[in-house]
Amino acid sequence: MGLAVGIVGLPNVGKSTLFNALSNAKAEAANYPFCTIEPNVGVVPLPDERLEKLAVVVKPDRILPASINFVDIAGLVRGASKGEGLGNQFLAHIRECDAIAQVARCFDDPNVVHVENRVDPVADVETITTELCLKDLDTVQKRAERARKNQKGGGKAAELEKRAQEVCEALATQLDAGKPARLMKFDDEPAQQIVRDMQLLTAKPSFYVANVDEASLADPAANKHYQALKAYADGHGEKVVVICAAIEEQIAQLAPEDRPEFLASAGLKEPGLNVMARTAFDLLGLITYFTAGVQEVRAWTIHRGDKAPQAAGVIHTDFERGFIKAEVIWWEDFISLGGESKAREKGKLAIEGKEYVVRDGDVMHFRFNV
Repeated sequence: MGLAVGIVGLPNVGKSTLFNALSNAKAEAANYPFCTIEPNVGVVPLPDERLEKLAVVVKPDRILPASINFVDIAGLVRGASKGEGLGNQFLAHIRECDAIAQVARCFDDPNVVHVENRVDPVADVETITTELCLKDLDTVQKRAERARKNQKGGGKAAELEKRAQEVCEALATQLDAGKPARLMKFDDEPAQQIVRDMQLLTAKPSFYVANVDEASLADPAANKHYQALKAYADGHGEKVVVICAAIEEQIAQLAPEDRPEFLASAGLKEPGLNVMARTAFDLLGLITYFTAGVQEVRAWTIHRGDKAPQAAGVIHTDFERGFIKAEVIWWEDFISLGGESKAREKGKLAIEGKEYVVRDGDVMHFRFNV
């Protein structure tokens, strides 16, 4: 499941430094705008202690965690919706992502130039949101105009176009006020489909990344820039992840055995990137189930609410098409009992059918026939 989170922000807020840490890639990090033009894509593993514990029991040849793609998108600037600063290209890259992580600068440093000569994270995210809203406003206005023209024939199709006009006009009012489309909810499926079809930038799930200085890591609440961003995010029902991109990049460059000591010295229980990856995973409504065999112990990514055949289809489409049954063991039972055979003996292995809703943490084996 190749879901992607776009890392966006104004130039020089720490996006590329953050991306370097996320993926151990080396996106060019320089003190001038537009040092990243083509989007860099990093596949980031999702930390999961359950996977490690399953591997202790099974002793597989390899362990494959779930992962999420992060895309480093070049800095947006005021006027991007009208093409300023390569805006059209950047907006197109955002459109291809499933969610957005808005990085905001929450540190003071006279040696790092801000594109608008100030440190104001709320103004930064509002600038980005405004540009995305303006681009979406253009999209919904064009769709509304098409809907008006398509109502002339009458019938069911015309009724649907009338609904499309209503939806677009409501969205236009919302976007014109600088409010993202995701804050407007429609109860009926036709309206929801109309919104999905437009692929609006501001309809995508979003969270904020507060890039603070090292001194603020232990007590981010003491950072006035973070406080302002947190209050803004709370007001919109959205999450904020606190990171120090420079520290995260250093952590990523260390050998795994050296990281705990470094984390402790920085006052961290875990890398901020772990929190960022989990936040993105939750925001997209994703969960994992596991397969556990001697060749590999693996985490598979599905959407919350997916049923057993859909989960099987993530492994291979034949598994979904020819699905018969699923053998399911809760991960804690698998570990405490020492594997599949003991779980079967103790009655902890369940046989589930097509209507079974997969839980986050199920260990599964599928029966299928094509």
